[in-house]
Amino acid sequence: MSLDIRWQHKHFNQLTVNELYDALKLRIDVFVVEQTCYYPDLDDCDRNPATLHLLGYANNELVAYLRILPPGETYADYVSIGRVATRKDVRGSGLGHPLIKQGIALCKTNWPTTNIKISAQEHLQGYYQKHGFKTVSEMYLEDDIPHIAMLKTV
Repeated sequence: MSLDIRWQHKHFNQLTVNELYDALKLRIDVFVVEQTCYYPDLDDCDRNPATLHLLGYANNELVAYLRILPPGETYADYVSIGRVATRKDVRGSGLGHPLIKQGIALCKTNWPTTNIKISAQEHLQGYYQKHGFKTVSEMYLEDDIPHIAMLKTV
């Protein structure tokens, strides 16, 4: 399946009500409903004035999303990519790769000298390694899901 994706990135205060609704719905559909992970998705990190929200649209529908947190929000000395999600019906199309590439590019543009640290679900280690991330921790549980810390140096 080949998708024509229109990418846009915005700060929280630039999101329309519909964009915010679509982003939160996708995150809840993926992380809470599909993964049965009951956690407080609304953690106030979205509102940080430096946080970036990357949205990928196909046919005017949100199919991909991630957020980028500035240094000091999750990690003192690192920018962080999180809430990486693609809609269930487009998974397997390869959309995750351009999504993470766009996210990395935004990190480099906005924080060109800052390394990127993520908390990745352990089963996605190989996916993130393809994008230059290296594992820097043992497995740990985050919301009862095995995770690992990974780092991409600039």
